[in-house]
Amino acid sequence: MAVAKPNTSGLPRRVLGIDPGSVKTGFGVIEVNGANAQYISSGVIQAGSGPFAERLHNIYQAIVEVITQHGIMEAAIEEVFLNRNAQSALKLGQGRGAAMCACAGAGLAVSEYTPRAVKQALVGRGGAEKDQVGYMVRAILGLKGDIKEDAADALAVALTHVQQDRFNARVAGQRG
Repeated sequence: MAVAKPNTSGLPRRVLGIDPGSVKTGFGVIEVNGANAQYISSGVIQAGSGPFAERLHNIYQAIVEVITQHGIMEAAIEEVFLNRNAQSALKLGQGRGAAMCACAGAGLAVSEYTPRAVKQALVGRGGAEKDQVGYMVRAILGLKGDIKEDAADALAVALTHVQQDRFNARVAGQRG
């Protein structure tokens, strides 16, 4: 199945942000209408403690459910960063793959962003701390109280995607 192109009609669109993991996967859903981004939902998918293949399937199924429940139109996912532990990075990549397959299976366009790009987009510094990213997510979306770190990271990925779309549209407008 071909992956759909992002919505450029100017109508409200639902964007899913994903902070992948093989044990916990954060997700965040926002609705974008022009310059406004509105919080819809977020959470953390607990993959469980069973066999690894079963945990990957749990991630896949949960992402499919989020896509269906919230009418998702586009998805954005954080890229894997290199870690000292190659085995951990490999498992993280496999969890990311399960989430991407769920999105692709639903016909969604999937954009990828490095952790540094997400921090740069929200805080203005690629080396920002996680608590700074969480603060900016709450400020941009007008959220009160605490939000789980993985969910905040996923919302940050969705917001980065929206910001990148706006930037690309401005650049394209300057060329035309």
